[in-house]
Amino acid sequence: MKVLFLGDVVGRAGRKAITRHLPKLRKDLDLDVVVCNAENMAGGFGITPATCQELYDAGVDVITLGNHSFDNPQGISAIENDERILRPVNYPPSTVPGRGAGLFEIKGFRVLVINVLGRVFMDSLDDPFQAVEKELSAAPLGEAADFVLVDMHAEATSEKNGMGYFCDGRASVVVGTHQHVPTADARILPGGTAYQTDAGMCGDYNSVIGMDIEEPLHRFTKRMRQSRFTPASGDGTMCGVFVETDNRTGLAIKVEPVRIGGVLASSH
Repeated sequence: MKVLFLGDVVGRAGRKAITRHLPKLRKDLDLDVVVCNAENMAGGFGITPATCQELYDAGVDVITLGNHSFDNPQGISAIENDERILRPVNYPPSTVPGRGAGLFEIKGFRVLVINVLGRVFMDSLDDPFQAVEKELSAAPLGEAADFVLVDMHAEATSEKNGMGYFCDGRASVVVGTHQHVPTADARILPGGTAYQTDAGMCGDYNSVIGMDIEEPLHRFTKRMRQSRFTPASGDGTMCGVFVETDNRTGLAIKVEPVRIGGVLASSH
């Protein structure tokens, strides 16, 4: 299988980068599945049904989220009713709409996608490791699932590393999101799971992690809030991770970062 995971989409610049570059890349790489973290897609905070449709039209199959999942009220109904949208699986049971994992039938493949939120330096939710363990046990790779992707939305690189090794040999890929900066550690772990600590963002990198520079700098230097954060609107880069797996085992045989457009050096 050939799967592309795209990192956090930040505002209109991120959506434009995907609509501009993904259709061609989907053909060039002969992709079977595209998964995208989109928790910052609508004005920098949350999602809306309309912005989700933009991604679907561009070729995205499944959308994952994170700590900003419910920031936009318009997105709550989409999370509740659209099974292609996943919010973190370790929210307390029965307190939020939606679901955190899904087993999808895509192009004849059974694809398990798990979205989970870290706890280090973030709001403390239920144990992410036990939440992922439950989903991996329910649909084991090579038995109930042909491909397993874990989106670890977390602040601490150590926690993301830990999740990679926790899932090694049981997931096709573990990829981190939330930090908005692509890391240089894409590799296949000893047990056969592809891993990258952070996929980076789809957005304008002439920014402070996707936001117009002025307000973050004001808060850093003055320690005061001047206005709300606004997504930067320049030319966006589409960042993500490409994974190819052995169809027999579901384990990775190739992993490489993807960077197209904008100011970052292109990898494709």
